[in-house]
Amino acid sequence: MQVGVIGATGAVGKELVEVLGRRRFPVTKLRLFASGRSAGTRVKTPFGEITIEEFRPEAARDLDLALLAVSGDFAKQHAPGMVAAGVTVVDNSSAFRLDDNVPLVVPEVNAAAIGNAKLIANPNCTTAIAVVALAPLHRAFGLKRVIVSSYQATSGAGAEGMAELERETKRVLVEGEKARNEVFAHPIAFNVIPHIDSFQPNGYTREEMKVTWETRKIMGVPDLLISCTAVRIPTMRVHAEAITIETEKPVTPHAAREVLRQAAGVKVVDDPAQKLYPMPLTATGQDDCEVGRIRQSLVFGDHGLDLFVCGDQLLKGAALNAVQIAERVPGLGAKAAA
Repeated sequence: MQVGVIGATGAVGKELVEVLGRRRFPVTKLRLFASGRSAGTRVKTPFGEITIEEFRPEAARDLDLALLAVSGDFAKQHAPGMVAAGVTVVDNSSAFRLDDNVPLVVPEVNAAAIGNAKLIANPNCTTAIAVVALAPLHRAFGLKRVIVSSYQATSGAGAEGMAELERETKRVLVEGEKARNEVFAHPIAFNVIPHIDSFQPNGYTREEMKVTWETRKIMGVPDLLISCTAVRIPTMRVHAEAITIETEKPVTPHAAREVLRQAAGVKVVDDPAQKLYPMPLTATGQDDCEVGRIRQSLVFGDHGLDLFVCGDQLLKGAALNAVQIAERVPGLGAKAAA
C-alpha cells in the first residue's frame, strides 16, 4: 500500500511518520511531501531513509492513502482531486470537519461513521482529547451540559510555536531580556494567553467554538450545551482540560471511574492521596488520554462531576487519531490483506 504524508516536515507530519511505524501500518511504500524548500532532503524514518518530494497533485494521485498535515486552504484545494483519483484522504485541518458529507471521527467514539468514505476529517485536538472521556460518560449517564477550560500546549501552534517557547524562555532566563512574540498574540514564556484562533461575534474564539461544533457532530448530540475557554500555556506538548458535566442520570465519582476504566483510549489516573492525577509531563508521548481529579460537582450535585483530562496534542489530538482512522477504513484493510 502506497502511503503519503503531505506536510511531512511539520510537527504533526513528523509524528504521523513515527506513528505509522510504531503501529506497523501496512506500508509498502512511504512518500513524504512538503514545500519546495524541503524537497530533496533525506530523512530517516521507521521505513528507511526517504527523500522528501515537493508536493505535486499528479504525484499524490498515485497514493492509496494520503494523510494531510497541511492548512485548511491547501486541503480544500487538493483533497477533492485526490479523492476523485481514488485516494483515501484523512485530513487534519478544519477544512471539512463540519461538512455534512464528510465524517468527523474519533475511532473510540464513532468509528462506524467512516462507512465507505474516501475523505475523513480528523477533529480539532482539544475536541479529540475531550470526547474520549466525554463519550463513555454520555453513554452511561447522559450529558446535559459540558463546560471546558482547556490549557493548550505550544505544540498546538506547530513546530514554530514550540520553537518560540524555547527561544523566548532562553531569552528571559539566559539573556535577561524581555520575552518577545511572533507566533502568538503575546509573549508565551512565563505567561498564559486566553486567546487561540480568531474571535467570533459571540465573544468566543473559533478554537472554542470548534469544541462545541465538533463534539456535537462526533457524539451525535446536536443540541448538547457546551461552552469552552481555550488558553495557551507555556508547555511543549499535551493539552490539559478541566471539564464540568451535568448528567441526565445520577452519577458518582466511583461509578464514573469504573466506566472510564473500561473505555478505550482512556487511562484513569486518580489517586490524589498519592499525588497521582493527569499532567502534561506524564501524558507526553502516551497514546491514551489521562483522566483524573474526578469529583462530585458542587454546582450540579449528584447529577454532575468535575474532572481533569490530559492528552498528547500531537498524538491523540492529531497524528495518532489520523492513523487510527486509516486503520478502520474498510478499503484500506482489503488492500493491505491483498
